[in-house]
Amino acid sequence: MNWNAIWAIVGKDIMVVRRSKAVMLPIILVPLLLLVIAPVAIIFAAQNETAARDTLEEMNRFIEQMPAGMREAVDARETDAEKMIVMMIIYMMAPLYLIVPLLVATVMAADSFAGEKERKTLEALLYAPMPDRELLIAKILSSWIPAVSVGLIGFIAYGLTVNVVAWPVMGEIFFPTGMWILLALWVTPAIAAMAQGVMVLVSSRVSTFQEAYQLGGMIVLPVVLLIVGQAAGVVYFSLWLVVLLGAVIWIVNAFLFKLAADRFQRERLLLSGI
Repeated sequence: MNWNAIWAIVGKDIMVVRRSKAVMLPIILVPLLLLVIAPVAIIFAAQNETAARDTLEEMNRFIEQMPAGMREAVDARETDAEKMIVMMIIYMMAPLYLIVPLLVATVMAADSFAGEKERKTLEALLYAPMPDRELLIAKILSSWIPAVSVGLIGFIAYGLTVNVVAWPVMGEIFFPTGMWILLALWVTPAIAAMAQGVMVLVSSRVSTFQEAYQLGGMIVLPVVLLIVGQAAGVVYFSLWLVVLLGAVIWIVNAFLFKLAADRFQRERLLLSGI
């Protein structure tokens, strides 16, 4: 396998993305909103005793149905503000975090073949002297590496933000938990890869970046279901759920990438006009 050629394509794709405002804007703004601004707003709201008490009263049924270990982690806190911060920052924000690597992978992969089509550079790429499998690996890595990197940077930024801003209330470093560490190191790479598998299939069969992005946007639905499910008390982001979630996604990825590898043929792309 010619890794020099693969890394050359990866570097070229990342350089192109960095010059595109349409791609970079959501990659910067969404993590900033979800992982910095939102937790700061939650922590400041928690310091309002009335708001914290009202929030906990509304979530009392949810807390009562939590697994024993998770419920004890909340009940062990002395004040309503501490309990609200633990509930929101540790548990409720967990599925929202997954939107970040998912979005980055989706946006960058949408720019993969569809973006090459719009820039009139796809044909030259398809005639590159490398096997189909290596070309596919290069296109996948060019989106997967930035998605995982942004996810991990976002995780670090989130941790620094919540620990610093919540220090007057919590009086200790309370983040990350084991569940969050697994979420960042186990599920983030998996969910970014899943988005890649879907988007490679989609973006190589449409004409524009917008078409690929709109079709690939459906990949966010499983995460939305997780968010709704946790809010409804159907699922809880415990350590074991995160382990299971990552395992399921990696299994799905095996099928997705097998399908992508079987269907990816540059002759078919050239004949289809993309």
